[in-house]
Amino acid sequence: MKNRVKGSVMTMILSLLLFSTISTASAGQAMLVKKTENNRHKYVQVLDEGKWAPHTYKAVQSLIDKYGKNNPKYNPKKKPYAVFDWDNTNIMNDTEEALFVYLIDHLAYKLTPEEFSKIIRKDVLPGEFSGEYKNLEGNPVTIEEIAADVDRDYQFLYQELQRGKSLEEVTATDDFKDFKTKLLYMYEAINDTHGANIGWKWILYFFTNMTREELQSLGEASNDANLGRELSKVTLKSPESLKGEAGIVSSSYYTGIRLTPEMSNLMHTLQANGIDVFVVTASLGDLVEVFANNPKYGYNVPKNNILGMRLEMKDGNYEPYYKEDWPFTGMHGKTEVIQKEIASKKGGRGPILVAGDSNGDYEMMTEFSDTELVLIVNRVSGGNIGKLSAIAASQIGEKNANYVLQGRDENTGLWIPTEYTIKLGTNEKVLLTDVALK
Repeated sequence: MKNRVKGSVMTMILSLLLFSTISTASAGQAMLVKKTENNRHKYVQVLDEGKWAPHTYKAVQSLIDKYGKNNPKYNPKKKPYAVFDWDNTNIMNDTEEALFVYLIDHLAYKLTPEEFSKIIRKDVLPGEFSGEYKNLEGNPVTIEEIAADVDRDYQFLYQELQRGKSLEEVTATDDFKDFKTKLLYMYEAINDTHGANIGWKWILYFFTNMTREELQSLGEASNDANLGRELSKVTLKSPESLKGEAGIVSSSYYTGIRLTPEMSNLMHTLQANGIDVFVVTASLGDLVEVFANNPKYGYNVPKNNILGMRLEMKDGNYEPYYKEDWPFTGMHGKTEVIQKEIASKKGGRGPILVAGDSNGDYEMMTEFSDTELVLIVNRVSGGNIGKLSAIAASQIGEKNANYVLQGRDENTGLWIPTEYTIKLGTNEKVLLTDVALK
């Protein structure tokens, strides 16, 4: 009885948290401000100051004033536009990676063991993973070894469910713990060893045999579950009882998602001022559509303006093949899809504003001469995005800054009114990585 009451209370708390989070984002509408010009009154929709870093807020609002419909030079036949990344830019954390874990936890695949076996090996070169990817005994791990272990685990789990065992019973087994730990390990190792062009597609192939509606229903369930979960980093260790061929390994993943009211408000404000809004994402476009277009999350981006990864489809079901002749929407591929799907319909003009958070956004932030302002959600990262963050930091306070930073508290998922960010598990505000500071 005590456990039942405790579970009910926890469910109620998480439901209230989810409702509060969604309601907050939905409230992020454009704000009307009364302005007087030549003794005439008019209402202009301006950006809510929210938790913006003051300098960043001014730069973004100035851009809206300059290019919006209240500027006498505004031409509705040549509407300017802004481009946004999605994961870790408009939300805290990654909707596709959250769904990847959700599928594991619910064994919600539409794959036979034979199909699953092919997918975990698809496009991955044989041999050892990069140096840091070893088992806990310090031995190298190969794709062949860990795939064999995951094969064995999935076949067992699949057969147990087919025999009528409940999900709760199946996920309590060491076989499931081994499966989850090693499949997550594979995702990390494939990305870091073989690069995003392989890893970011690999994660999509687990949607094989699903319809678009099935995928989006799972995506919404994953979103809602993660909106009610704590923001944390979970580390797993595969069980001693199932060393298999790869040995005992460790992997980790992030839990929880948070909405960003300031970003939904920015999107509404841009559109209210006659500036089109597009999302260009390295996640599956159909999945991001669940978040970006569904009114309950508050962003309300038009479906046709959401451009992401695409899979081939047959008879209404996803196939384990990336869509032919569709750009890989990461890195320079983001620039390609903007050129192909947006700029080509805008007289060749690039976006006036680009917002992102990672190295995968660097090219679209830097490859358009029309881009006047780059908004970087500060994750205190290195690499190319770290270089741009260093430029943004050097321009704090400058009137005509081209790059601006926005900080957040990763412990709450909320923005904070500064360019500095508080990393998960810490309480210190940090502006740049040590590498970017040099």
